[in-house]
Amino acid sequence: MAKDTDKWVDFMMRYELGLEKPQDNRATRSAITIGLSYVVGGIIPLSPYFFIDDSQRALYFSCGITVVCLFVFGYFKSKVTGQPPVSGAFKVLIIGALAAAAAFGMAKLINGK
Repeated sequence: MAKDTDKWVDFMMRYELGLEKPQDNRATRSAITIGLSYVVGGIIPLSPYFFIDDSQRALYFSCGITVVCLFVFGYFKSKVTGQPPVSGAFKVLIIGALAAAAAFGMAKLINGK
C-alpha cells in the first residue's frame, strides 16, 4: 500500500488521523459560516460603542460583555466536545482574555501612549 502514494495518503487520512475527504460543495458553505461568525463575533464586543458616547465607559462594557460571551461559548463548546463544562469555560475565558490583553498592549505600544 505504501508504494501507491494516493492510497497511502487516503489510508493515513482516514484511519490514522480520522479525517475524511471534504465534500466538493462544502467550501462555499464553510466560507459563509466562517465569515458570518466573524461578523457576529466582532459585533458583540463593539456593540457598546454604538450606544455609549464615552469611549472609556464603552470599553468597560465591551470587556464585560466579552467576558460573559467567552464564558458562555466555552461552556457550550465544552459540553459539545465532552469536556467538563465549567473548567472548559474558564479555559476559553482565560485564553480569550489573554489574547485581548495582548492585542490591547500591542496597540498601546505601537501608539506610544
